[in-house]
Amino acid sequence: MISQNYAVNQYLVSNLLSMVQTKEIAIPEIQRPFVWEPDKVTELIDSLYNGYPIGYIITWQSPDVKLKDGNSSAGKKILIDGQQRITALRAAILGETVKNIDYADVRIQVAYNPLEHKFATFNAAISKDPVWIKDIAPLLNGSVKASTARKEYLAMNPSVDEDVIEESIENLKSVANRQIGVIELSGELDIERVTEIFIRINSKGVPLNQADFVMSTIAANENYGGNLLRKCIDHFSELAVRPEFYSVLMENDREFAESPYRPQVDWLRNENDDIYDPSYVDVLRVAFTSKFSRGKMADLVSLLSGRNFETRNYEESIKADTYRRLAAGVCSFINETNFKRFVMIIRSAGFCHTRLIRSQNTLNFAYILFLKLREKGYRPELIEKYVRRWFVYSILRGRYSSSPEGNFDYDVKQIDKYPDFGQYLAEVEAAELSDAYWNFGAIQQLNTSVASSPVFNVFLASQCYQNRKGFLSTAITVRNMIEQKGDVHHIFPREYLKSRGMSRAEYNQVANYIYTQTEININIGKKSPSEYLGYVRDVQCNGGPTRYGGITDISALEANLSEDCCLPAGIVSMTADDYHDFLTRRRKLIAKRLKEYYFSL
Repeated sequence: MISQNYAVNQYLVSNLLSMVQTKEIAIPEIQRPFVWEPDKVTELIDSLYNGYPIGYIITWQSPDVKLKDGNSSAGKKILIDGQQRITALRAAILGETVKNIDYADVRIQVAYNPLEHKFATFNAAISKDPVWIKDIAPLLNGSVKASTARKEYLAMNPSVDEDVIEESIENLKSVANRQIGVIELSGELDIERVTEIFIRINSKGVPLNQADFVMSTIAANENYGGNLLRKCIDHFSELAVRPEFYSVLMENDREFAESPYRPQVDWLRNENDDIYDPSYVDVLRVAFTSKFSRGKMADLVSLLSGRNFETRNYEESIKADTYRRLAAGVCSFINETNFKRFVMIIRSAGFCHTRLIRSQNTLNFAYILFLKLREKGYRPELIEKYVRRWFVYSILRGRYSSSPEGNFDYDVKQIDKYPDFGQYLAEVEAAELSDAYWNFGAIQQLNTSVASSPVFNVFLASQCYQNRKGFLSTAITVRNMIEQKGDVHHIFPREYLKSRGMSRAEYNQVANYIYTQTEININIGKKSPSEYLGYVRDVQCNGGPTRYGGITDISALEANLSEDCCLPAGIVSMTADDYHDFLTRRRKLIAKRLKEYYFSL
């Protein structure tokens, strides 16, 4: 018979908050900015006051672990759903501060009108109105007696009936004795089953992020420095996006500012490169996979709980080793030299702007590869070559676009399995980047109207890598335009093709896209290639006035069209009748260029 792996219990609000305070239930979310608006906190208190349900809290009993002396240590309950509600209750009832977006500690003060039995978020108007009890926390947490509160209120409102106020204040105090349902999941459940249960009972159907399990587990373990490790992960990912936030963060989080992690993130205060802005999930994934040669986040949850995968027992020594290795992995990730060298490698492949990179997981595994190869002592030039090629290959073939964890797990094991990663790379190239791919597969991928096509983005990166000039430009490069947030334009103008009855899917083919200067594109307008390119060839290159860019030499024109832009011969004479043939031929030229580019990396 299948056993029931959960229990549903009712807890008084006061008892539940006491369990959080004594850390019987771990709620690490108080270390992160509180996302609820103050009015939502007030609504929660109003619901409890009126006896309305506020939804279930879900906890997971982390497994018991075996100690060295053979005894067993009970695992903590980890709050996996309801963090915001618990934090709101702590703020309103216990009077605790919450972190705002700047990590500053702020109070969310809930006021109560005992005459109308109404709640409101404290504001300037309420502060001047004597009918309001300005803050319910002192009454509910016991720091102020009900009798004292009643006397103070009556002194401010002498015409009010004392019995009415006494009854109203007693009703308010009952909020702490309301019941909240708690679904307690068994420690015997693995993370996959916990995730499935969460999705089934969550009315919003929001997938449970396994990285949040990890962050909750880490922060709950202060014995191994998990609370500071979690802060390091959170703050690094925050500063990578908002370096200007550095001074505010350090001022508002003194614990972190005085920790050994602070010097390791100091360099971010002046860092504005946004090629790789990792989230906390990315930091965890890369740090874990690179140090443990495992790609599944569920494995990290198990290891942090001390699981021995062979005996299936939970051991304190494994837990301790996991925290040590994970911390080392995080430090390798955030290391300034490692991070900047990795970004430099990505940029050196022509990926000069975030718009060319659509897959964060592709970046993540490329960084894993970089860290693994450095740890194994590969020569720098080999690391650069292998990381560049694997990164571009992964984009071309969409290696991590589906089932990323499974592919991470497989690929990281191959790094350890092969004495030379170059051998594994060569085998992958032979299987997936053979002539069949370049002659057919890549061409098929280019048959799309999706402007963010990964293959077309790689072509743009190849133009940056080779320092190609923009369409009809004499000095401005594709890299210049991408870095300055330029836009792609149509070789066969959109309005021109629309006037010939072509659909959006036809005229927006990526093979019809090119980077050109805005003023050149404006002058082209609705003209066919035969008209505007014919003018460049016949007029500009024969001493006539320049109208479309500054090219005035026929050889320079031919080099720009064929070498810089991969445009087929005869483009200068083409009209709408040639459009579909043009697309076919240009796709082949782009695929050929991609092959040359890839094997030159």
